[in-house]
Amino acid sequence: MPRRPLSKRQRLMLYWGGASGAAIVAATMILLIAKPQLDPYAPEADGSVAGLTSVLSRTSTAAMVQFSFAETRESAGIDFRHFPATRRSLLPEDMGSGIAWGDYDDDGDLDLYLVNFCRPADTQMQSAGCRSALYANDGSGHFSDVTTKARLDTPVAGLGATWGDYDNDDDLDLYLTNFGANTLYRNNGDGSFSDATESAGVGDNAFSAGGAWGDYDNDGNIDLYVTNYVRFELREGDIERRSRHTGSEVPYTLNPSAYPPEPNRLYRNNGDGSFTDVADAAGVANHTGRSLASSWVDLDGDGLLDLYVANDVSSNGVFRNMGDGTFADIGASSLAADYRGAMGLAVGDYDGDADFDIFVTHWVAQENAFFENMSSEDWVDSEGRDRLAFMDVADAIGLGQASLPMVGWSTGFADFDNDADPDLWIVNGNTLEQSADNKLLRPQLMQIFTHESPGGFYDAGTHAGTILATPIVGRGGAQGDFDADGKIDLCILVHGAKPLLLHNVTDSENHWLGVRLRQHGANTRGLGARVALRTGDRIQLRQVGVGGAYLSHNDTDLHFGLANTDSVDEITIHWPDGATESHQGIPADQVVTFTHEPNYLN
Repeated sequence: MPRRPLSKRQRLMLYWGGASGAAIVAATMILLIAKPQLDPYAPEADGSVAGLTSVLSRTSTAAMVQFSFAETRESAGIDFRHFPATRRSLLPEDMGSGIAWGDYDDDGDLDLYLVNFCRPADTQMQSAGCRSALYANDGSGHFSDVTTKARLDTPVAGLGATWGDYDNDDDLDLYLTNFGANTLYRNNGDGSFSDATESAGVGDNAFSAGGAWGDYDNDGNIDLYVTNYVRFELREGDIERRSRHTGSEVPYTLNPSAYPPEPNRLYRNNGDGSFTDVADAAGVANHTGRSLASSWVDLDGDGLLDLYVANDVSSNGVFRNMGDGTFADIGASSLAADYRGAMGLAVGDYDGDADFDIFVTHWVAQENAFFENMSSEDWVDSEGRDRLAFMDVADAIGLGQASLPMVGWSTGFADFDNDADPDLWIVNGNTLEQSADNKLLRPQLMQIFTHESPGGFYDAGTHAGTILATPIVGRGGAQGDFDADGKIDLCILVHGAKPLLLHNVTDSENHWLGVRLRQHGANTRGLGARVALRTGDRIQLRQVGVGGAYLSHNDTDLHFGLANTDSVDEITIHWPDGATESHQGIPADQVVTFTHEPNYLN
């Protein structure tokens, strides 16, 4: 009689049943092999971490890596430098800035917004010539600086950026998070923007990091979640002070643990151009979290957007949408809210089992986490709902040990070679200073992992392009197909330097499909819609706007690799208003647009 496969619940129980014993063995082995004066924060020349076992390490081959990138920033016309000031070992300066892909002029081509930090953190004096920049895509892979024309040239101490049509007029507005007052720019529809911060009521004057748009109450008006970091205050003598941060001595003014956390904001869209902060009433203020990134994602498949929050030196937030305007804090029971230094998020269904998994980047020597969604219909909570539970499988699938010497920031899933298996990219860059010059931070290699199903992920290294052999002080980054050739590209924000525009130059016969969703008059980009694409017996699941990239915004069009299949058997769209529609026999190698007339009941 054939053996029945283990259910998700059984796998979870088996894993955690042996986890405590395994942890004791692992800890003992590390202590036995550790050097007497081990510095766990300084990698060896080959990238390994001294004193830690490398039995989980993986090596890719040229034959495994079927994608390649070329750096094309200069030829694309992007002339931008981040943070031209001299750093002074102050936390807000070192957090970096982000980028945002979005078609602001609605011409079908992805435009690019680059955020800049335009002053030292201990003064209001702006750096000469510094500004954030909007680059318009001319449709041929070349960009033009339209910042002044767009009226977006006010210099700020900028951190993050995110696009969203908050007023449902069918063009993208821009929200900027800053060290200081945040800014909402309303798109005027003529290529320019107007500052709508005061009238909208979203100008939180804090140390904000990420912003995420999503319609959590399904009323057709997209809401805004803002992650705030710490209450940074520079006092006399602080710069000379030293403190301990997870075992390493760092300047006091660079230690996030030296400052209390700042509560987050949930701005509920009132539908009249204004917002109301309901974070406390909804239960998602996350008062104990030093928050850097967040993602709206339907973790349990009930049509409601749940919320995952990445927190630095504090437990992550996992909030389940209860459907009545409030959220339940399920961090502890979900097993996905561990206490590490979390920075960036990636959300996707990496194993094709029709639920969303979560990848989290961490600080050096903490290992990145890969929370596989283990929820199942045969495991319910006390109120009869499917229980949400996750298991960290990073080591098992090749993403744990490889991250030990790294400080990970922005990240995302993307099928770079269109083989129908999502790959993974990670922006790395140290927060520790160079010993020879404390005005500079230590660079690290960016990582792009190829997905080899069912074995997991392998670091592509320089097989994916010689540009990946150059270490950077990376921070923000986001993905999008800027030249509309069916291959996902990347833009990476480098702290104190010029960005990288990584053009996907893969030579492959694999097919692909882009899916663009639009709604009339409400939630016009269909944020929160789930799309299931079926080819044969294989289903790929995506959700519009899940994001979580550190300080950055990915393109909201959905991209599916199809391998050698030249048409899609069926696409099923679960719209935010609860409607479901299906389409059959869609030819590959195109971007197809589906438009919906929403019917919101509330």
